[in-house]
Amino acid sequence: MVLFYVQHLLGIGHLARASRIAEALVEAGFSVTLVTGGATVNGFPGKGVEHVQLPAVVAAKSGFSSLADIEGNPVDTDFEQRRTAILLETFARVEPHVVIIEAFPFGRRQMRFELLPLLEAIENANNRPLLFSSIRDILQENRKPGRDRETADLVARYFDGILVHGDPHFVRLEETFPLAGELADKIHYTGLVAPVEAPPSADRFGVVISAGGGAVGGALIEAALDARDILDDREEWCVITGPNLAQTDYDRFAARVSRGVSLFRFRPDFPSLLPQAGLSISQAGYNTVCDLLRARCRALFVPFAAGGETEQSVRAEKLVALGLAKVVTEQGLTGTAMAEAITAARELSFPPELPISLDGAAGTARVIAGMLGAQPYRC
Repeated sequence: MVLFYVQHLLGIGHLARASRIAEALVEAGFSVTLVTGGATVNGFPGKGVEHVQLPAVVAAKSGFSSLADIEGNPVDTDFEQRRTAILLETFARVEPHVVIIEAFPFGRRQMRFELLPLLEAIENANNRPLLFSSIRDILQENRKPGRDRETADLVARYFDGILVHGDPHFVRLEETFPLAGELADKIHYTGLVAPVEAPPSADRFGVVISAGGGAVGGALIEAALDARDILDDREEWCVITGPNLAQTDYDRFAARVSRGVSLFRFRPDFPSLLPQAGLSISQAGYNTVCDLLRARCRALFVPFAAGGETEQSVRAEKLVALGLAKVVTEQGLTGTAMAEAITAARELSFPPELPISLDGAAGTARVIAGMLGAQPYRC
């Protein structure tokens, strides 16, 4: 029995990755309860996974570190206590052999009000479950002084393992978390959590443009459409705005799309569009990159870098160094720059074998099964 906690605040990447892992755990024979704390998203989690939805919170407009409820109201103490009670009740009901907490304590510090009580409940359980932190391969840099020390201390005190969903030949945890050496005996690289190879969609597009969750993707879409006009491109284009794009922006794009451009809020079959596409234009989020590598699709990235974000820029530049992508920065994002980058990206070619493991969902199940096997009283 696995209890898996995930909190998405802005995009849907955290939820998508956790759902892929949960499905792989189910396929490996585990019973999985996924506890989510963000806005509901159709299609997540997948089949066979029990779902517990906490009262939803999102990133407040005042800043990413602040929380609001689904109506935009600031979260108060009563709201936090309700969420905490539901989370602890779920832990007591499920009686898991394994608990996975996505991001924390490397991220999601906003959720300490409910996660620190959960850590204590795990520590004091009669049959203490194995506890894992589940993190992507590249962490956000430029954290506040003392933050890394606090994180390492929490891992050392409470956690049995760190599931790093990446390939150490591509990027190692110590590149973005300086204290990783102290935790070396707890670190398990699983490979990137890419989707299984999807059958090609019946819809065929030469260019697929996607903006992740959509909350911050409007400029990317606008520049791409400008580039199409500059290039006078004749390919069929698919534009996926993401469910969180502001309605006013969606309406503006809907008014300007021309023949040969199909506009969608969301495509649950996004991975199946990529094998037949000649080019993808997107941000450089973890899940999108995994989809592209699995499909061996040429990529043009506009990494999200607002507010000092570094994770997507690091990932994109590493892929550029491998010859697998081209990049346009947010600062230089214009239709002209996009048109030039599209022309260059169309010349990319993939090597016969990728130098990056994409088996991270099944790899996660193998790590957990192996550690449970070493702890027979936790079967």
